[in-house]
Amino acid sequence: MKLTRVIISGGGTGGHIFPALAIADEIKRRNTDAALLFIGAEGKMEMEKVPQAGYQIVGLPIVGLQRRLTIKNLWLPFKLLQSLAKAFFVIRKFKPELVIGVGGYASGPTLQMAQLLGVPTLLQEQNSFPGKTNQLLAKKAKAICVAYPGMQQYFAAHKIYLTGNPVRSYLLEDLSRLKNEAAAYFDLDATKPTIFVMGGSLGARTLNAALSAALPNIGTTDIQILWQCGKSYEKEMLQLQETLTPNVKIFTFIQRMDLAYALATVIISRAGALSVSELTLVAKPVILVPSPNVAEDHQTKNALALVDKLAAILVTDANAQEQLLPTTLALVHDEAQQKSLSAAIKTLALPNATSDIIDVCLKHIRS
Repeated sequence: MKLTRVIISGGGTGGHIFPALAIADEIKRRNTDAALLFIGAEGKMEMEKVPQAGYQIVGLPIVGLQRRLTIKNLWLPFKLLQSLAKAFFVIRKFKPELVIGVGGYASGPTLQMAQLLGVPTLLQEQNSFPGKTNQLLAKKAKAICVAYPGMQQYFAAHKIYLTGNPVRSYLLEDLSRLKNEAAAYFDLDATKPTIFVMGGSLGARTLNAALSAALPNIGTTDIQILWQCGKSYEKEMLQLQETLTPNVKIFTFIQRMDLAYALATVIISRAGALSVSELTLVAKPVILVPSPNVAEDHQTKNALALVDKLAAILVTDANAQEQLLPTTLALVHDEAQQKSLSAAIKTLALPNATSDIIDVCLKHIRS
């Protein structure tokens, strides 16, 4: 049995887009003749990233609810109605046998219309705490692929499949063999401890501020810092370049994440679902600083799923300025704790997520 006509909907961030592309690639790997269509949100990064990966995408005019009081929220009902109508006609025309929702603005109206039209739907829930949209869509979804155990409190138990989140394929390989190559690539020393700071493709203001304040204390040590500051902070952060010592490297975006992971002794990261899934496979000691600027504070819940199993260290966003540096330095100098964290986080890895998700899809396609 093969998947032949599938719509994948969602996006907004790399945490939604990269899993969606991994699912699409696995469908194509199993059936090169499969017809795939993405449905995203106009103006969001999927409208650029999906075509770059070689797939067709249709954009909906859907927008998110602004947390602050703004006139933009008045347009939300009209944008939603427009998106529902457009999704309806796209689905009717494409005639998919299955619609997969990966989260993000567009997945709501797309899956709602698919369910109305009687097309089987599957949710790929990446977080340990699902958003309200997915909880509503789950009532009529055929299956929900999750990345964390204990999701029965949100979804019907018979629909849940513990698969994990799809990740980039190179993470399934042994990254330790790349350490010398990584040191040369980043112009750092493979023999020195390296702190890798990653705040996502757009960056994290808290991490950048905490690291900036810490530079006078780290810059003269043998500890190296590999720092992805994010495109949103490119101008202000790269102004630091002239004052940096050779053991501190700042990049707005790191293309070779495999090399960054390979070189890292300790990793500082936000707690987005995709990042957490990747970190379980990388199996390096990690300090998580969850973003407070997300729906239902789901990053904190993602982080606690690891911290409760002694697989990561948590520093809150509010305390990062004071606690992040001393916590990190203590971990860098504590090899026993590094080994303990690495061993614990490795047990949480689900390396076959993409393949397992497609196996679940095959169980629920429309004949």
